[in-house]
Amino acid sequence: MSGVLPCQAIARLAESGAIHSAAPLDPDQVQPASLDLRLGHRAWRVRASFLAGAGHSVAARLGDLAMHEIDLAKGAVLEKGCVYLAEIAESLALPDGISAVANAKSSTGRLDLLTRAVTDGGTEFDRIAPGYTGPLYAEICPRSFSVLVRPGQRLNQIRFRAGQAVLTDADLAGLHTRERLVVGGPAVIDGGLGFSVDLEPAQGDLVGWRAKPHTGLIDLDRTGYYDPADFWEPLAARRGRLILDPGAFYILVSREAVHIPPDHAAEMAPYLAMVGEFRVHYAGFFDPGFGHAAAGGAGARGVLEVRCHEAPFVLEHGQTVGRLVYERMAERPERLYGAGIASNYQGQGLKLSKHFRAA
Repeated sequence: MSGVLPCQAIARLAESGAIHSAAPLDPDQVQPASLDLRLGHRAWRVRASFLAGAGHSVAARLGDLAMHEIDLAKGAVLEKGCVYLAEIAESLALPDGISAVANAKSSTGRLDLLTRAVTDGGTEFDRIAPGYTGPLYAEICPRSFSVLVRPGQRLNQIRFRAGQAVLTDADLAGLHTRERLVVGGPAVIDGGLGFSVDLEPAQGDLVGWRAKPHTGLIDLDRTGYYDPADFWEPLAARRGRLILDPGAFYILVSREAVHIPPDHAAEMAPYLAMVGEFRVHYAGFFDPGFGHAAAGGAGARGVLEVRCHEAPFVLEHGQTVGRLVYERMAERPERLYGAGIASNYQGQGLKLSKHFRAA
């Protein structure tokens, strides 16, 4: 059956050796529709971001581009503005017909920590061809904050697919009719489910956060530890409008509350050139059960990780900033997002990463 592979199918891939690691998978590493990837023990500071390219290995390219090797065993600082490549503890030997796509985890994206999967012979980031056999690497580019990393930390995740899984707009409209995907508003369907920005909060005047340019270090193992005021500037929109500064990073929230039915998954399209000079959402996976009543949710809004590019840009309340692309699951997952698996962002609104104390 075609579709996104659920947790039980991912477990079977691991049992068969299609997913391999020297250390057994952690019990909570397999998510409802994805697998968290763990950092290995080595990383390299590299001169520039790169892809291996057809017929070439990452190891061979490192011979040209690596500046120095870093042992992560005792913890290592990855500095803001630099590019690193790290080993992933897991490797793959995918069956024919099974492809994969990787993406940053939500907490990674909310730190403006650009993290992308790189493979031998790869010509695209985060895309892994059917039948791929070989190692996995994570390119890590801290954009706003320097971070302390260690082996075993999970910065990105991987989703496995058999065949075509994406819903057409007609299929998505039918699913919305049956399941009511959007709570408290209309469903704008055009190449996926449209997301717009909320700059007129129902309570208070906080609409988002902007990363401060000069901050301390973030230890990625610390949860609920850091004071947001040390790293973020709170933002209040004026007359439903916010001007984005070039080079700045923002945490905003969608106007729509959505849910993902248990037999579907979704992915946020990371950038739409026609909506403005900015990128939205580095971490794009939405698992089955996100915001769904059966998993303890009642609709959840999407947190928007926004980076403005070359020119200042006026963002207006209700402006479309991205789209959520829904996919069929190959089978219903045995576990849902938020249903007893300590999911950090079920029922979320405007929320910083798990590393920060509640604002």
